[in-house]
Amino acid sequence: MDLKALVRDVPDFPKPGILFKDIMPVFADPGAFRYAVRALCDPFRGARLGAVAGAEARGFLFAAPMALELNVPLIPLRKPGKLPGRTHSYKYDLEYGSAELHVRADAIVPGARVLLVDDVLATGGTMAAACKLVEGAGGTVAGCAFFLELTVLNGRAPLAGRECFSLLTY
Repeated sequence: MDLKALVRDVPDFPKPGILFKDIMPVFADPGAFRYAVRALCDPFRGARLGAVAGAEARGFLFAAPMALELNVPLIPLRKPGKLPGRTHSYKYDLEYGSAELHVRADAIVPGARVLLVDDVLATGGTMAAACKLVEGAGGTVAGCAFFLELTVLNGRAPLAGRECFSLLTY
């Protein structure tokens, strides 16, 4: 299936000079969405996963059906103040400012192999933070999966030494 045919280029969004890759048409096509989820799972079948973790917010769109497909628990990695109870957190720097991810303290079984999922790999900052968060909570990162990768931004550099899979690359 040609998923790239469904990804729309939106010039000057969210600001002038940016060429945004709009993946929402993939979600509007059930066959394409199903195909994408299964293809994202394929490299990790048989990897003895303990969970799939998705980065807020668009990572949830892929992580949830992937967890079902792989028959493992889903772990949401959330922004501050979104999870009840005790959490583990990891603060990280972005191009302009900082951000923070949280996971429930009881979400990751110690030693569990966790597949991390996000929609787009750009600079790698969010996924590198997600890896640190999962490891800090006692898990092991089994790999990182992305629907789309913008290779010009070299997002794999902060993830060096980790298994990464991108379904589409630009």
